[in-house]
Amino acid sequence: MKLLFGLPGFILAAAVQAQPYPAKPILMLIPLQAASAVDNAARLVAQRMSENMGQPIVIENQPGAAGLIGTERVAKAAPDGYTIGGLNDSIMTMLPNLHAKLPWNIERDFAPVSLVSSMQWGLVAPPNSPFKSAADVIAAAKARPGALNYSSGGNGSPQHIAMEVFKSSAGVFITHIPYRGATAAALDAASGQVDIHLSGLPTVASLVRGGKIKLLGVGSRERLPQFPDAPTIAESGLPGFEFTSFFAIAVPARTPKDIVARLNAEVVKATNAPDVREKLIAQGFVPRASSPEELARATREQLERYAKLFKTAGIRVD
Repeated sequence: MKLLFGLPGFILAAAVQAQPYPAKPILMLIPLQAASAVDNAARLVAQRMSENMGQPIVIENQPGAAGLIGTERVAKAAPDGYTIGGLNDSIMTMLPNLHAKLPWNIERDFAPVSLVSSMQWGLVAPPNSPFKSAADVIAAAKARPGALNYSSGGNGSPQHIAMEVFKSSAGVFITHIPYRGATAAALDAASGQVDIHLSGLPTVASLVRGGKIKLLGVGSRERLPQFPDAPTIAESGLPGFEFTSFFAIAVPARTPKDIVARLNAEVVKATNAPDVREKLIAQGFVPRASSPEELARATREQLERYAKLFKTAGIRVD
């Protein structure tokens, strides 16, 4: 009798599995705040992927613990292609170097799909700040150690790590004020609640263009065409400084290779669409769609880079 009752469900499940992927909506889980840099890029790319694939891609933000919580949920999801993760290299390569024990391993528990973009960074201050350059910030920090403060999206967040790299490189002490997310940290920098903030440009680009926050310098090797008047941090007070990051798509390990290949093709197609590229670039991203192998290689390289950098700088989670 049990077999008879179970048979319709079994047939239905088999029928769903037999349908071409995707046969139902896809969840893209982002372990970061809405309106964060990664979230902005993810929504642009996911919308085009959804249009091309003929199925909705539902974005859910699950911030907390610098991305640890949401990332664990992606790792433990069914490996069927219906839960995908929108992750930045902070989650993928910084957190593993900051925590001795994590509930997931980025190389063991995830299958890489594609890079989406690199992200440029900027050092910002309130619009009425006396600071005009990175050199001004460094001089003030040296004159009054600990008197200046900076905001971040939380302990272990990319804003925290970026600023710790800045402090270590400059040989200064600036007080860290962690927030629950990059958006809130940027808004309080704009309102003057904190002195400075080092952020992914997509999070603050609209504030910069609207005159609501002052861009003191960018973390790239060269000046950016989006903000041609902003010097690099290296040329405006901290020679040799460079900080960029990337955004990528990954799925749970053991996801079938044909589904990974389909997702990769869709990410590449969506990211390379001229109008999507234009919007990404305008926000401060550099479109960088890739093969799964390229993402795996970039992840390994960043893991090694941050291991050395954190050891040299003595960076630890507060």
